[in-house]
Amino acid sequence: MSDVLNFHENCVFCKIIKGDIPSTKVYEDNLCYAFRDINPQAPTHILVVPKAHIQSVAEVSSKNEALVGHMFTVIAKIARDEGLEGGYRVISNCGPDAGQTVPHLHFHILGGAKMGERMV
Repeated sequence: MSDVLNFHENCVFCKIIKGDIPSTKVYEDNLCYAFRDINPQAPTHILVVPKAHIQSVAEVSSKNEALVGHMFTVIAKIARDEGLEGGYRVISNCGPDAGQTVPHLHFHILGGAKMGERMV
């Protein structure tokens, strides 16, 4: 991996992307990486992260909108591949008040069970 991807030395997700921390990979391309959550909140719980370090949704801009759009294409593909025909939830926490514990943009794909109408 090159410095162009803007890895942060102390970021858990950057370390996972680089292979320094093991994960159960679901998908990978040159822009993003998806892996199973180690503390799943649903039968299917997958995280999709950009390989470039972006702090959160608050840092989405015209400079990275194509990357974020690509991530949603990947989310739809993963959901199909995982057999989530009945539906799934996509969540991104933005900032500590919203419960973002890793300051690296990521989207949770939650599915495999009927969820209530209320959010988490």
